[in-house]
This record gives sequence, structure tokens and C-alpha cells, in this order.
Amino acid sequence: MEKKNGKTMKGLPISERPYEKVLEKGPVSLSDAELLSVILRSGTKNIPVRDMAEEILNAGNPPGLAGLLHGTVEDYKEIRGVGEVKAIQLACIGELSARIWKAAASEKTIVFDAPSKVAAFYMEEMRHLEQENLKLLLLNTKNILLRDITVSRGTVNASCATPREIYIEALRFRACGIILLHNHPSGDPAPSREDCLFTERVREAGRLVGVPLLDHIIIGDNSYVSLRERGIFET
Repeated sequence: MEKKNGKTMKGLPISERPYEKVLEKGPVSLSDAELLSVILRSGTKNIPVRDMAEEILNAGNPPGLAGLLHGTVEDYKEIRGVGEVKAIQLACIGELSARIWKAAASEKTIVFDAPSKVAAFYMEEMRHLEQENLKLLLLNTKNILLRDITVSRGTVNASCATPREIYIEALRFRACGIILLHNHPSGDPAPSREDCLFTERVREAGRLVGVPLLDHIIIGDNSYVSLRERGIFET
């Protein structure tokens, strides 16, 4: 049975019991830590579950609920009182949250007709990643997103993919145009020389197969750079 300040959770006022609050007022009445504590269900002998939930939220990068989108099993196991089972639960909560958000967004027609729309859609998913991830966005003739594919997960400062791999996927799903999207773990979205050279190689391949590269967008920490807006290439 959970204890807080020497008292069991049942000994707390009803206003502080998350299960009773949900029954009386609905889950909207719970704080972030209370919501997380309901999902975790139990703490440890020395750490009440709500205290554990607060520690988990404070330890996130960034702190708070957004940090749950990016934590790994190993990250969570470093938190006091969190073992392997709870670490797996937390990692799955983050993945489920990301999938729910993308599924809800995908119910609407997503038209990527401006770099700002692309950056806004993927910002929270990508800005805290510790490795570079390269995504391929496949669009139809009206710039409506058909699907996105992660084609490469790289080291801290480099991802590996080839124009061939990219256009195999583009042709497979009958894309009429593509956008490249990757993150810079440093938080600075300024394109490197390698980014520009890679973009040019993909752009040339697109000319040959008739599926143009529409843009290459780099995600930083709450910032982005569009290589098209920078004038680095034109269709």
C-alpha cells in the first residue's frame, strides 16, 4: 500500500486521491504527476508513486510531459526507484502518446505546402533526439502527405542514406514529390557542407527519375532551416 509522509494513500484527503478524483471529476482534474501515478500504479517501499511520478517528469528532457516522448528504457532506469518493468512502461507511454498525436493529426488532410508546416508537425518528435534521424516525406501532386519513412538513424552528428535508397521508397509508394527532413542533436539547424552536398545529390537523382526533391528541412531545438528558403537549391 502506498504511503505519503508516513500515511497510506487511503489516509489522504479525498481531494488528494487520484482514483477518487477521476470518479468524481474525471481525469481532466488530475495533475500531470497524478495522471502518471495512476498509470504506474505503485511506487516502492520508500518512494510513493506520486513522488516517483514527479521525479520522472522533472528528469525529462525537456522536463514535464513532453520529456516522455523522448525517454528511453535506459534513461528511466537511472531514476530513483524505477526498475526495468516501469522503465519499459514509461517508454511505451511515450511511444503511444506520439502515435496517438500523429494518428489524430493524420485524420485531417496534411498539406505540406510550406516549410513552417513541416517543421511544426515534426518539431516535438525530433528536436530532442540524441542521434540524427533522416525522414523521407512522400507527397502526392497536391503536396498532401502520403506517408513518412525514417530512412536512416545515424551517429550523434551524421546519418547515412543514399539517393538510391530514398528513391526506391519514393517509387514504391508512387510519390510525386519528396521532402527530406532531419534533426541536428546540437540544437543548431544550420546546414553543414555535407547536408548541402547530400541535398544536391538527391536533387539530381530526383531529376532523373521524375520525382522532384521539394525541400530539405533541418530541425533544431525549437528552430528549423529550409534549404529551399535559404536559396541553396531550386526545383
